[in-house]
Amino acid sequence: MHYPDPSLDENHNPWQVLSTEVKYHNPWISVREDQVLNPGGGRGIYGVVTMKNKALGIVPVDDEGNTWLVGQYRYPLSEYSWEIPMGGGPVELDVLESAQRELREETGLTARRWTNIARLHTSNSVTDEEGFVFLAEDLTAGELEPEETEDLRLWKLPLAEAVQMVMDNRITDAVSVAGLLKAEKVLAGRKA
Repeated sequence: MHYPDPSLDENHNPWQVLSTEVKYHNPWISVREDQVLNPGGGRGIYGVVTMKNKALGIVPVDDEGNTWLVGQYRYPLSEYSWEIPMGGGPVELDVLESAQRELREETGLTARRWTNIARLHTSNSVTDEEGFVFLAEDLTAGELEPEETEDLRLWKLPLAEAVQMVMDNRITDAVSVAGLLKAEKVLAGRKA
């Protein structure tokens, strides 16, 4: 088994940025191209997508062990996707406040107990997106408040079945995969 070299400075950046230029931006993302010297000393380019929101995922779980998935057509993939309730929260706002809003908008649910179960980076080779996943419990039902761009379907099912969908590759969204697996582990740890 190999272990990391303890003398390695993990904060040392081996990339040198020679110049940077924003190539595109809109209210949600910015795309920049950096001229760089790579860790081997060669010249090249590096494209980075900067997100203007934090990625937020919520795994709501009721007292019977059920959760809710949100189904919607994902434009970039050209396919339908089942996911945990999720969305974006402005970087300047508290992530919990934004997660509470997303859960209410997409499911109509509110929760009295919130646990931050994951911090993640969705595709760290091309984007700086930072995500957070919350476990939401002690739920109360209410009215959905979807955004104009959302055509959502809700599915209430046992958490164990949603986890099996992850294992069968029927749920492929990275935040959903991480969130469901971590929620299952956190809840199992409480019972142990």
